[in-house]
Amino acid sequence: MKALLKTAAVVMAFAGPAFAGGHETWKTVGDESLIAFGSIKKNTVGEVHTFDGLSGSVNEKGAVSLAIELSSVETNIDIRNERMIEHVFKAADAVAELKGEIDFDEVHDLEIGATTVVDFEGTLGLAGVSADVEAELFVARLSEDRVLVTTSDMIMLSTADLGIDAGVDKLMELASLPGITRVTPVSVRMVFEK
Repeated sequence: MKALLKTAAVVMAFAGPAFAGGHETWKTVGDESLIAFGSIKKNTVGEVHTFDGLSGSVNEKGAVSLAIELSSVETNIDIRNERMIEHVFKAADAVAELKGEIDFDEVHDLEIGATTVVDFEGTLGLAGVSADVEAELFVARLSEDRVLVTTSDMIMLSTADLGIDAGVDKLMELASLPGITRVTPVSVRMVFEK
């Protein structure tokens, strides 16, 4: 799940193409930005979950900073939301942070209506655990002041890399489940404005 957060953060980072050449800071548009991740329980039941508590920015030097409010997790089952916050994320105020840098060369001249695919590398920090993040992102220049960034392909993240396996074990115990997958598919949709 936390892997999702990483991915989402990565996607947002690529919004930088829109402000190449300027001195503005591009910021996320909260109600239009979302991270989705999937899980499979009992080997046969697939579900989609989301985070919508996202905030971040990209500055004119390409520095990316993203925060994901883990309490914004939505699994469509209230008790499961509560259990994830308590046992997987460890606190109601827990935040995952993504830091990285963007190279604007590939998207510097992206015109309104044009798209491109870019690579991103960064680091995601969560509850004292730091993990490298890589993703291929699809970037669309919506207007002079708006950029859409999404995952180009499905991103698969490991719960072990994020240090949350013990929390997933606890979820299995509480829900009397024989298994929950430890690799999570993640997709990201982020809109940035300057």
